[in-house]
Amino acid sequence: MIAGARLKGLDVTTECYPYTATQTNIESAVYDGDWRGSWGIDYGDLQWIETGERLSAVTFAKYRKEGGLVIAHSIPGEVVTSTVADPSVIIASDGILAEGKGHPRGSGSFARLLGKYVREDKMISLNEGIRKITLMPAKRLEQICPMMKDKGRIRIGGDADITIFDPEEILDQATYEEPARYSKGIIYVIVNGVIVVEDSRLLENIFPGKGVRGVVRE
Repeated sequence: MIAGARLKGLDVTTECYPYTATQTNIESAVYDGDWRGSWGIDYGDLQWIETGERLSAVTFAKYRKEGGLVIAHSIPGEVVTSTVADPSVIIASDGILAEGKGHPRGSGSFARLLGKYVREDKMISLNEGIRKITLMPAKRLEQICPMMKDKGRIRIGGDADITIFDPEEILDQATYEEPARYSKGIIYVIVNGVIVVEDSRLLENIFPGKGVRGVVRE
């Protein structure tokens, strides 16, 4: 559908995260009606992030009234692999972590891409993996946010936002039970020219980042 839209001149793009589970609010419309039939999953495929428990009909009804975030183990593995490998698809995190709880995509998406899909599965090259998490999203956003023209690439005059990693070691460590675990293999992180991770250790109380804002057009 996306390829067809592009052939007709429509500016359509897409992104994905490299996991087989979704996360959203349990009270949202996606769980209205016959969601089990349309998704092909059942209550036991839902995981409540506050406790890590798998749900039942009883707990689903209880938490639906209370509201909150739930993980749904609903995405077939072959869908993830084919989407990740598509050269037109950007890799995103779409992550929400609050007090160490949430979806592992919030902390592990990019390390997972480079560790699992690039190094281990050899689905895409290292250069392609880096392009999907740096230059592609920056170029997508620079149309509405000129500040993004200085990101996603290393060049004179560009913003010094750089991650230095070991391609033989990088891998996500976050899980659905422990989603805030740091990835391994990331040696330095530089934000706006300032080191915030040094020798794989997060430096405390350093906040050199700047807000990135788009242009509002009436």
